[in-house]
Amino acid sequence: MPVVRQISSYEELQSIVQESGKDYDRVLIGQAYRLADRMHRDQKRRSGEPYIIHPLSVASILVDLGMDTQSVVSGLLHDVVEDTECTLEEISQMFGQDVALLIDGVTKLDKIPFSSREEEQAENLRKMLMAMAQDIRVIIIKFADRMHNLSTLEFVSPQKQRDKARECLEVYAPIAHRLGIRTVKESMEDVSLKYLDPAAYQEIDDLLTQRSDTRNQFIDQLREQIKTRIRPAIPGVFIEGRVKSIYSIYRKMFIQGKDFEEIYDIFAIRVIVDSIEDCYNVLGIIHDMFQPLPNRFKDYISTPKPNMYQSLHSTVITKAGVPFEVQIRTWEMHQTAEYGIAAHWKYKLGMSARQADNRSLDDRLAWIRQMLENQADTEDVTDLVHSIKSDLIPEEVFVFTPKGDVVNLPQGSSVIDFAYAIHSAVGNRMVGAKVDKKIVPLDYKVKTGEIIEILTSKEVGRGPNRDWLTMVRTSEARSKIRAWFKKERREENIVEGRSELERELRRSGVAMTPELMHYMVESVGKRHNCSTADDLYAAIGYGGIQLWKVMPRVREEYQKMTKGSSDPQNIPPQPTPSRPQKIASGVLVEGQDNCLIKLSRCCNPLPGDEIVGFITRGFGVSIHKRCCRNVPQDLTDCPEPDRWVSAHWEGEVKDDFKSTLHIVALDRAGLLADVTQQLSSMNIFIHSLNCRQEKGGVNAVISATISISGLPQLHNIIEKISRVRGVFSIDRT
Repeated sequence: MPVVRQISSYEELQSIVQESGKDYDRVLIGQAYRLADRMHRDQKRRSGEPYIIHPLSVASILVDLGMDTQSVVSGLLHDVVEDTECTLEEISQMFGQDVALLIDGVTKLDKIPFSSREEEQAENLRKMLMAMAQDIRVIIIKFADRMHNLSTLEFVSPQKQRDKARECLEVYAPIAHRLGIRTVKESMEDVSLKYLDPAAYQEIDDLLTQRSDTRNQFIDQLREQIKTRIRPAIPGVFIEGRVKSIYSIYRKMFIQGKDFEEIYDIFAIRVIVDSIEDCYNVLGIIHDMFQPLPNRFKDYISTPKPNMYQSLHSTVITKAGVPFEVQIRTWEMHQTAEYGIAAHWKYKLGMSARQADNRSLDDRLAWIRQMLENQADTEDVTDLVHSIKSDLIPEEVFVFTPKGDVVNLPQGSSVIDFAYAIHSAVGNRMVGAKVDKKIVPLDYKVKTGEIIEILTSKEVGRGPNRDWLTMVRTSEARSKIRAWFKKERREENIVEGRSELERELRRSGVAMTPELMHYMVESVGKRHNCSTADDLYAAIGYGGIQLWKVMPRVREEYQKMTKGSSDPQNIPPQPTPSRPQKIASGVLVEGQDNCLIKLSRCCNPLPGDEIVGFITRGFGVSIHKRCCRNVPQDLTDCPEPDRWVSAHWEGEVKDDFKSTLHIVALDRAGLLADVTQQLSSMNIFIHSLNCRQEKGGVNAVISATISISGLPQLHNIIEKISRVRGVFSIDRT
């Protein structure tokens, strides 16, 4: 396990680098240290120690994990962009583009305003996952950063201790597990538990300490006994003892309700051999020496875990009645089990990220791209955090298709999850399921070893049921069900969403007029990137926005509007967003005095655009761009020509206007951060910022809704964003 050391000097890091035996570029590492030391010189940690101790310690963990020179350099510099005046451009010039991209990947988005801490966490996580998809070293540097921060939590407030520990336990430890880095996962889990449930942590630690002498003696005896029997048949065998992590014991004692004595795998014997054939030969010898316990054998060699973990597990019992676990694997499996993805660097000396078996890495990181794709259609960015908490947990089940293909799912998954794991079309047309050739209900929870057959319908228009959202376990299935409803059932979604919201309002004792309801829903919808009330209703209806997240804002808006009135039904209708009063002075309509002016949403005209007015029935004059698709080319030869009137901008308009830019660029790590930095440098307020990858392509599509004063400023913004590397198209939508 990587040691979390408090490195107080560069000389100590040099010693660790030398002891590693790897061919590091020590000149480059020295340059990185000197820059970090200079930039952090006046900064202190909460403990009062010089800040440079943190990057030095992060770099030492990366060396222990066997990472390459660029990773160690990035570990030394990972905070200089976020916490000092040093820029990514300066990093790139001094240490190369790869190091700059790694540092950018672990740098938080601190220039964008977020409505909640959870939303901020989700957006930072999305940014990091996008960087991970380009270069996996990003998350390993982040792991090292979090591991050292965990080791110094004693110097922060109790609430911050719990927040940081919970984030590591619920987000970073599951990612480490999915990447197969057991050493990092267990380290994070144990330290997090120490702050989240200190009494339970201490109890388990005391139990392990009290029995350590007896346990060590027992393990030594077993090792000698097994070694004596195996070595004549299988030369070169290596045998060691393993003690279960405190958090793993905690889960069984306090979550599964077992006593300490009922946990059979608290300690285990690990047998490491040279070949897969030897693994099965050792298993036969072990089962001949000891009595195997029923249903306690797992073959992860023929069926590897999703994180590529491979090993044979069997729980056996001695003649004295003491059960223990045996793990049997090859040396290559052992390296992967301990270091996961990091084994690419630890055991392939001098190999960079792009040289290290890219195809194998791409295959093992496909789940990152899948997770980002699953979240692409949801309006709620916090779903990404929930996906990690639910989909990347250690407990998994392995089930089979009728053709014998293995499908792994989180524990608690239903047959619906299985159907969507096969293909979205299979899930959408599903009408039933068979498990081991027997019909089961759709909410049936699958178990390891079962053979599952999905029954589908050929009926045109067949689709999922809304109730399925409560039956599925995986974010992939939930995302595909929502995507179907979003695409196929918009009108139904609007009705369903309105009904859900009204029902919740009645439950909360809120009553209002239809006009007030419409204004309030539009106002709340803007905060969820919904331009109309129907958009918000539809998003609630198909599950893209959770009602429990909308209600606090609805109540907040309701209280603002009802303040000072004893009867909500008598509150005069508020001006809706489609009736802005402030902009009236900036638009002159021919032949109209003191008329109500609204800017149409179909084209969002800006000061400087050629405009025309349309007299609506009861809502004043709607202002359109002259080139808007809803404006006839010939205003004299069209239906109701008298309703089209001349209009133009008058004087200096001081109001801000919303405008949305559609940016297409070559996808790369740091693209979103570069665009954000350009907008921030111009003091542009960002209302929303979304990024997705074109399906089947290499381009990224960024949608940015910003506040601007008019067309000249918009042209200036477009010109500056065009300078961002990789951007080749910017359109105003």
